[in-house]
Amino acid sequence: MKVNNRMLGLMLGVSIFLGMWQIPINGLNSDGQLFLALTLMTVTFWAFGVAQMGFVSGLYLALLIVSGVATPDVVMSPWVGSTMYFIIGAYIIASAVKHSGLGDRLAMYVISKYITTFKSIIVVIFALQIMLSLLIPNSWARSLIIMAIMKQVIDNAKIGTRDAVTIGLTVFASSVPTSMLFLTGESAINLLILEYVEQSVGWLQWLLYMGPPAMGAILLTMGAILLFFKPTSQLQIDRQIMTDKFNALGKMTFKEKKLIAWLTLTIVIWMTDSWHGIDIGWATLGLVMAMGLPVIGDVIDVKQWGDVPVHVLIFLTAAIAIGRVGLVVGANEFIASLMFPMSVPENVILMGLIVVSAAVVVHMFLGSVIAVLSMVIPATLAFTASLDINPLIPVFITYIAVFGHYVLPFHSISILVGVGEENGLFESKDVMRLGLPLLVMVFIVVLAIGLPWWHVVLN
Repeated sequence: MKVNNRMLGLMLGVSIFLGMWQIPINGLNSDGQLFLALTLMTVTFWAFGVAQMGFVSGLYLALLIVSGVATPDVVMSPWVGSTMYFIIGAYIIASAVKHSGLGDRLAMYVISKYITTFKSIIVVIFALQIMLSLLIPNSWARSLIIMAIMKQVIDNAKIGTRDAVTIGLTVFASSVPTSMLFLTGESAINLLILEYVEQSVGWLQWLLYMGPPAMGAILLTMGAILLFFKPTSQLQIDRQIMTDKFNALGKMTFKEKKLIAWLTLTIVIWMTDSWHGIDIGWATLGLVMAMGLPVIGDVIDVKQWGDVPVHVLIFLTAAIAIGRVGLVVGANEFIASLMFPMSVPENVILMGLIVVSAAVVVHMFLGSVIAVLSMVIPATLAFTASLDINPLIPVFITYIAVFGHYVLPFHSISILVGVGEENGLFESKDVMRLGLPLLVMVFIVVLAIGLPWWHVVLN
């Protein structure tokens, strides 16, 4: 029988589980050892794609409970808070914007007005990602909308294959740093990392803390694309054709206007959460449900529920459970002892260098952003516990190091969904060509921008 990746991953994962479970490990009790064995098996299954991530994650959650490693209230704790319900609301909003055509209208308008050169295409793509991140709290959903419009630009200007690849790569690569700017820019991941600290971070607070590092990452990513992916020919675009295509969309419908009103209200409530005190997750859930009511709503319908990926919710639950259960059984400190040196350096810059390096190395091997964050953030918090710093600082360091870094497509779902001629036009070799310089960017953003800024606003 031919052994494919799925079978190899299954055998390897089960072997790791049996080995970790049977071999005595100093520093871990029986629950901690069983937790570590189940977690490493699950991460291996994720990495090799043994089954769809929802199936693997659901199995992991069931095994944690059935084996007695942790109680259901600990394992399923994300569903008690608001995070999962915000993510549900975010997917419904993204679906409503996509199906209404509002995202297409905005993208087409900006393109018809501001694209004149190849450089302007790159800049406009980043600008669209930032603007749409206020309306669509999901990076790859934004990218698919922008890419659909960009393919029209490519056809209109008769852009060659090489330059078309650069445009496609820019669409999906730009979604990574722009997702860091707003708390709602990438709902699943940005809210996930805040689950590990006992602090409430509002929408404007996130913008204050992450704004400068995110803008640094945006500008550095844009600069890397312009530097390493220079156009091979002169761009000739007929703006009148693009204007005609925008005008062909017709006048904005009443439904689109109502959706804009609801989205404006939602964004205002997000931005003022620290003033009104209503949790951003519950506020979003309530607003989204109200969008389906008659008269005042009717901007979403039953088909939007079908665009909420249950398997992603189960996967996120499993990812959060790794940190929660690991803390309960004492495994987080053990993992930290394996990843980091015995003593924590007093110098914060040196500490940041160690954390970024460790996070990048783990991410290089495991790939999945959420899986790596769920393992590395608790370990990093345990490693830095003795330092007199706000715990948000090591969380943000790890977040940028893992979410902001990729060398191959499987390192980032935001990049992976764009691979192939039918999607973003680019291949793995193109991702690597950009990803290697961006490794340097991660260190610059954390050490030269993030740490000095956080020292001012978080201490």
